[in-house]
Amino acid sequence: MPWDFSTDPEYQEKLDWARQFVREEIWPLETVFHELDQDQLDRAYAPLQERVKEQGLWAAHLPPELGGQGWGQVKLGLLHEILGTSMLAPNAFGCQAPDSGNSEILALAGTPEQKERWLEPLLAGDIKSAFSMTEPGAGADPTLLQTRAVRDGDDYVINGHKWFTSNGSIADVLIVMAVTDPDARPHQRASMFIVPADTPGVNILRDVPTMEHPEGGFGKLGGHSEVLYEDVRIPKENLLGAEGTGFLIAQHRLGPGRIHHCMRWLGVSQRAFDMLCERATYRYAFGSTLAEKQTVQNWIADSAAQMQAARLMTLHAAWKMDTQGASAARTDISLIKFFGAGVLHDVVDRALQIHGSLGYSTDLPLEAMYRMARGARFYDGPDEVHRQSVARQILRGYEAPADGVPSEHLPTREAHARQKFAEILEMVTAND
Repeated sequence: MPWDFSTDPEYQEKLDWARQFVREEIWPLETVFHELDQDQLDRAYAPLQERVKEQGLWAAHLPPELGGQGWGQVKLGLLHEILGTSMLAPNAFGCQAPDSGNSEILALAGTPEQKERWLEPLLAGDIKSAFSMTEPGAGADPTLLQTRAVRDGDDYVINGHKWFTSNGSIADVLIVMAVTDPDARPHQRASMFIVPADTPGVNILRDVPTMEHPEGGFGKLGGHSEVLYEDVRIPKENLLGAEGTGFLIAQHRLGPGRIHHCMRWLGVSQRAFDMLCERATYRYAFGSTLAEKQTVQNWIADSAAQMQAARLMTLHAAWKMDTQGASAARTDISLIKFFGAGVLHDVVDRALQIHGSLGYSTDLPLEAMYRMARGARFYDGPDEVHRQSVARQILRGYEAPADGVPSEHLPTREAHARQKFAEILEMVTAND
């Protein structure tokens, strides 16, 4: 089956429009983002979102029957590469995390009633959502979750402590992962629940300051909330899917999300790469421009090679998901997750280095990119977990030699070859 990452002219026009729109309309918004509260930010976004909808690019991650475009992961990946140039762009296109992943969960596991109540307004941009899974004691290993959801008549009662619930402080609804059967097998212990943010007992404690957002803040796009659930009572109808299927549903959510993340990281990398190359053309030091220094030339060549490799790997994973399904692309997705994060860090680091103190300052976006890039190595699972997953999948295709001798052991191979070609070797000896 051939690999084909090309796109049709009509869609290429949409990508060209998106690229210009993001650069001209979204990049300027970055410079005043810190001055706006969430209400003001929503007003700034409203006309931009309408223009995206007019172009048919709104919420493109979902099938047409749910208001999306049904383009598949390759086309989505190409779009996300453009959106990745600014952390503010996905929100203008209705595909920002965690809303995009939550809408996929609701589309996959939601009942008709749940879709009408929560998915439709989420897709319309009328409400915001959060995904509440990570806990202080359960991050890379979600089987360690302690938050409990206990059935009580026609209700569930949730108690637990979560943090890094992205956009939790602005969410109208949270999708919460909680243990419903602590005695079940590790990946069948948890379930997902729809929890309206105004439910009694939902306590949004703070937005946790991070390396990416060290200034902290509360109630604004991009925050990562610490949440305490204290006797939160919700009706049984708020269960998503069946009990014990929380991890299964989450895996369906994470596969496409990781492809989108990796393509967005390439967008950031390209922006940093452009800054790296521009700097090389005009910065003069030690007798020549930096473009004439071999080290800088190596940085440019290495960055271009890494970005091209990451791009092709990510599009191949997207193509495999489109053609063979998410399960077939599992190893490919893990590969791009840790490889793409490394490329992002390396390219941004070189761009910052060539700018010196200017790059280290907040006069350029590089220092913010650098802080963001560091988190990429553990978003959606740390690099080490993905490396382990890739290695395990690969090793399943190998087995130890029955006799304990390496299959490429040359003396053993020579002995077999002498038997296989005995007649020819005998003729050679006779001729000698």
